Amino acid sequence: MRALKKAVKLFGILLTLPVLYLLVGLLLSLIPVNTQQAEANAGEIYLSTNGVHLDVVIPRTLLSPALLQDLEYQSDEAYFAFGWGDKNFYLNTPTWADMTIKNAAAALLWNSPSLIHLTRYQNLREEWVKVPVSTAQITRINVELNHRFAFDSSGKKILLAEPGYYHNDHFYAAAGSYHAFRTCNSWINELFKASGLKTSLWTPYDFGIIWWYE
Repeated sequence: MRALKKAVKLFGILLTLPVLYLLVGLLLSLIPVNTQQAEANAGEIYLSTNGVHLDVVIPRTLLSPALLQDLEYQSDEAYFAFGWGDKNFYLNTPTWADMTIKNAAAALLWNSPSLIHLTRYQNLREEWVKVPVSTAQITRINVELNHRFAFDSSGKKILLAEPGYYHNDHFYAAAGSYHAFRTCNSWINELFKASGLKTSLWTPYDFGIIWWYE
């Protein structure tokens, strides 16, 4: 009987932790940072979501030469979308239909290698959310993004041999590990915080960043 009580208690704790994680994420998503914004004199970048995962989309004209260096793209591709995530999840889960509990759990529970997913577009998409930026902010975004790539011994960004999902995307090795407290969306939240853009204190959700700009 005592063993049963312990098992029930442990089961209750295991159920409580995910709920606590979701509630804390929601609470911290409501707390804004960088509320005092400079004049947005450099143009606009964008946020793109598939309903769960965020990318930050930047016009090629606003990308620095250092960030563009070593990236694969065509001359008619005008918008670059940067996303970040768990290496195994990215490579083995091209669509949500391919997701397995094993891949999702491994991504969230372990410090695992990460990738930057670069997707290039020829045209602006209506569904993207506009984020006005100042000169100082876009300069900082370029620096921060460039630092988030992994580099080989010769100082070049590492393009993976594995193909992207479509004809207009590639994977690059990234710095840092993916885990439950550093997800694809909190990665972009970190980028915005470091660049002086208004965002949440911390958020694992796509809407935790988007709602400041809608």
